[in-house]
Amino acid sequence: MRLSSFPPAATAVGKPKEAPMTTEEALTKEGTNAEPIAPPSVPRVEALPRSTLEAQGMPSAAVLAFVDDAERRALGLAMRVRYLLSMSTGHDQDTTGSLRAAADGDWVRAFLALPVEHAPGTHFVYNSGATYLVSAIVQKATGQTLLDFLGPRLFGPLGIAAPTWGNSPQGINVGGWGLSITTEDIARFGLLYLQGGEWGGTRLLPAAWVAEATSAQVANGDDPDSDWAQGYGFQFWRCRHGAYRGDGAFGQFCVVLSAQEAVVAITAGSGDMSGLLGLVWEHLLPALGPGVLPADPAAQDALRRRLAALSLPAPAGEAASPHAAFVSGRTFAFETNAEDEHQTKADDEYQIETARWDFGPDGAAVTVRAAGVVHRIEAGASAWRRGTTTFGAEAARPVGARGAWAAEDTYVLTAYFCETPYAVTLTACFTDGGVQLDIRQNVSFGPTAGVPLTGRVL
Repeated sequence: MRLSSFPPAATAVGKPKEAPMTTEEALTKEGTNAEPIAPPSVPRVEALPRSTLEAQGMPSAAVLAFVDDAERRALGLAMRVRYLLSMSTGHDQDTTGSLRAAADGDWVRAFLALPVEHAPGTHFVYNSGATYLVSAIVQKATGQTLLDFLGPRLFGPLGIAAPTWGNSPQGINVGGWGLSITTEDIARFGLLYLQGGEWGGTRLLPAAWVAEATSAQVANGDDPDSDWAQGYGFQFWRCRHGAYRGDGAFGQFCVVLSAQEAVVAITAGSGDMSGLLGLVWEHLLPALGPGVLPADPAAQDALRRRLAALSLPAPAGEAASPHAAFVSGRTFAFETNAEDEHQTKADDEYQIETARWDFGPDGAAVTVRAAGVVHRIEAGASAWRRGTTTFGAEAARPVGARGAWAAEDTYVLTAYFCETPYAVTLTACFTDGGVQLDIRQNVSFGPTAGVPLTGRVL
């Protein structure tokens, strides 16, 4: 899940003592005992219960629907939806990279073409490509994207407004990542599971599905002190302390503590996910007890003030510099420096060709041409400026940006991509007729910084 808000936050909610609250759509296809929910105006897709499938050794019809060549039919016969949901497809490593690299953009075919090193159902590896295939199965079976299918069944009843989900080149929701909802929305989803699938007095999920999805379906390690080795369910991690969670990269968490009747929702941009969970166990868990806390207006007021004062760290420095007049409006070109053996085009993942800084009394605008596409970021000087940018993104994303002069010749711009864990900082050190540009990300699946780029004024 890519579940985050702007700014990063954490929310803890407890199970209400009276009326429970809202929804989820049971992705209960083959491999579960729960009755699948049929979409309106779409022919119902019946699924055999798990016991029948296992007794007869029948394959998943949903997976077989994608298999159209003989050499992959053996995989289709062995693969079941429950193996996709439990990340036990038998692959040795996450398939996501291979899917995204598919030249024809057909991620389903790319998934089915990969070698399977272990018997499906016997080996765990975190595999977002498997979740993508579940999304593709839902779309093929219902004629709707996963986002549209869940709208009236999950997002609407839970009060989750305007969720967005990224797509593959074939127009299929990616499933395993790219879902943007708020921190409070994550808490609502967790509360639905804490209440056994009920919301507002209405059952949205079969209780049996909730129990099975949040129970360990496959072993994923034997370290008693690791929250990544307590077993994996259907898209849920088991945790220490009897808890379970959904999580996304860089600190997006939906932690359900059933015994304490509590849900902790966190959105962040951190490379230390284990450390974030450790804070929950160290500080929140011991404070959760069976009794009702006495009213403490002073503490409540202090909490409100602290929350109201939270802010994102801004670049340090001055709002203006006399050097701005010499570089404002000038375009700098970036090329591979043949004399610098340490710098190559591969070091610049943004493929920057030109950049221009335009300074004004209230901030700056940076215009970058990268791989033939022009991107623009507008930054405030004394406050964050909200806008949109395509820089570092596949499509225009909302962003908050702010800049400062760290030195008379050095301008630093930081942009936070709203509803994602990501932030990017561009540091430009201007020289006579040139600029050295350093780009860093707060978090990344790879290096967070590349080799500084050298540009010359045109």
